[in-house]
Amino acid sequence: MVEIEFRDVGKSFIDKQTGEPRAAVTNISLSIAKGEVVSLIGPSGCGKSTLLNMGSGLYAPTSGKVFVAGQEVTKPVREVAFMLQKDLLMQWRTIEDNVALGLEIAGVDKSERKRVANELLVKCHLRGFEKHYPYQLSGGMRQRAAIARTLAVDPQVMLLDEPFSALDAQTKMILQQDLAKMLYEKKKTALFITHDLVEGIALSDRLLVMSERPGTIIEEIVIDLPLRDNPLERRKLPEIGPLQGRLMDLLKIGKEEDAVLH
Repeated sequence: MVEIEFRDVGKSFIDKQTGEPRAAVTNISLSIAKGEVVSLIGPSGCGKSTLLNMGSGLYAPTSGKVFVAGQEVTKPVREVAFMLQKDLLMQWRTIEDNVALGLEIAGVDKSERKRVANELLVKCHLRGFEKHYPYQLSGGMRQRAAIARTLAVDPQVMLLDEPFSALDAQTKMILQQDLAKMLYEKKKTALFITHDLVEGIALSDRLLVMSERPGTIIEEIVIDLPLRDNPLERRKLPEIGPLQGRLMDLLKIGKEEDAVLH
């Protein structure tokens, strides 16, 4: 079953200097099946975040259509949850109340909100911090709370925009491990943006490589490796190096530097 689909999608914005439309992405067609994790990789400014904004209903496509569970996306939809680089926790709410925010908005009663929030806080290794406030937690702990908040609304599709980019390398790998296990156990569908090539390989079933702006998909790479639920171990597989090298070639990483040196 396809959970999210982009059909020949394009998006343009008006250039403030010229007043003319400028394409951010063009000719994007992709589909993601239930329980699949797909990563978008491409140069900065190629439109990766624009795609996520259209997938969540925050932007309308200039051309083409987006579908979630077979229904066209014309406005923000409850079946989709969006997680950004920053945790965006509300500083005046406890961690428990932050995690339960989406449920509160949806009208879920207080006892059920508390049950769901605490269950996820345990899974995210935040037991004992339910009544703390965001300023009392480290960056990694706040991002764990943001993951719990995203999962609390039980979305069909999770859109993840570089959720670990601001964290140190060790914390990043630990949170990757936690997220991968929860996505696998709950059979969640996810579209994930990353600039970390190994992170993309370690977490994903497929990688979609995008061109420079206006972004379009230039390559699909199936990650036919075990251990998607265990990225720490998947990172150790010998196939990781060649896959990373292939991505570097597609993205032309190192090519410009070589040209300068020679």
